[in-house]
Amino acid sequence: MNPRPKPTGRPRTGARVAAVQALFQSEQTGETAETVAHQFIRHRIGAGAGVEAFEDGQVPLAHIPLFEAILKAAATRSEAADAEIRARLSKDWTLERLDPVLRALLRAAAAELLESRDPPARVVINEYLDIARGFLDEETSRFANGVLDAMAHALRPGEFGR
Repeated sequence: MNPRPKPTGRPRTGARVAAVQALFQSEQTGETAETVAHQFIRHRIGAGAGVEAFEDGQVPLAHIPLFEAILKAAATRSEAADAEIRARLSKDWTLERLDPVLRALLRAAAAELLESRDPPARVVINEYLDIARGFLDEETSRFANGVLDAMAHALRPGEFGR
């Protein structure tokens, strides 16, 4: 009997990419996160293949339960997530001034850090940094790294040794 082949790709990363895209779409269109989640599951997740699919807004491989959990947490914990992000911005910078993709990314990460202890904070940071590098320029990705790191340390201090 042959062992089952290992799945290729990174479905949990795909779920996070889809969550960032869905939060961006929700903010831009005014549709609820739940409505956008249903649209993504029906029309974007699992569609296409390769890099071209991402360029067309598709997410070929995504762990749907994680995608839904991130969107649900972002919707139900939106005030807390925004407060965590605001607390990491300089006094002369508002959440509304952030690039909308960066704002969606930080909201997804904050919701995930607030909602669950799994995966570890370092995994959350690394996953969203990978996504930031795919969507944002180098300077904005470095900024995202600083905000993500500060949020993770504040929300999960026990995971970081001193």
